[in-house]
Amino acid sequence: MFDFTATTTVVTGGAQGIGRAVVDYLLQCRGNVAALDIDSEAGEELLADHQGNERLLFLPADVGNEQEVVASVARIADCFGTVDSLVNNAGIAAPSNDPVEHLALEDWDAMLRVNLTGAFLMVKHAAPHLGRQRGAIVNMASTRALQSEANTEAYAASKGGLMALTHALAVSFSGRIRVNAVLPGWIDVSSLKKEAKKFDPQLSDEDHRQHPAGRVGLPGDIAALTAFLLSREAGFITGQSFVADGGMTRKMIYIE
Repeated sequence: MFDFTATTTVVTGGAQGIGRAVVDYLLQCRGNVAALDIDSEAGEELLADHQGNERLLFLPADVGNEQEVVASVARIADCFGTVDSLVNNAGIAAPSNDPVEHLALEDWDAMLRVNLTGAFLMVKHAAPHLGRQRGAIVNMASTRALQSEANTEAYAASKGGLMALTHALAVSFSGRIRVNAVLPGWIDVSSLKKEAKKFDPQLSDEDHRQHPAGRVGLPGDIAALTAFLLSREAGFITGQSFVADGGMTRKMIYIE
């Protein structure tokens, strides 16, 4: 594992799923971690699982609300004294699978507000702290930025936007802050949901076989890659998007 001693990482959407895996991993790496999540119930479960760990701070926050973002960043800096890294993981899936002709504007706006604007707001207000530390940002995009299922326009646009935001920020922050994106594929996060939402995924052999790596992804796969990109060992990497999908987007599938 990497050593994050005496550093502070902010992880949005950090109470469940991939975000929770990143929080757990960085705590194991001896770093301070501030987890932001709109789900307070999941946040309380996160704190309970790390009871007594003073290196963990949970803050309920809506990343699409600029006032809440400002207050959260200020609280984190006050608590830990610095902000070294940011993981923009907060996101929502499609509220509906309506065809684009019937996609409600409010559903489109909600998706971009959280998945893309939320990342922008976090960067905007964390950047002064990150710049002083020559820090790093990881934006959690998705392989849906590269390929799609039908009727997922809002989600695909939000994740594609994160990829573009990543290289734009990397250039704007040249020499001050490194910025990269991770594009997870099929990741089984069922075990990292809050208790009320946990479920048995019932994965089939075929589900695993369609991945050249031989299995569906695990949250720890993404957490480890994210930690590397935040670490000093990745100091020469910026402006890049890393696909972590077990090779699924490289495999041609024929319908018989």
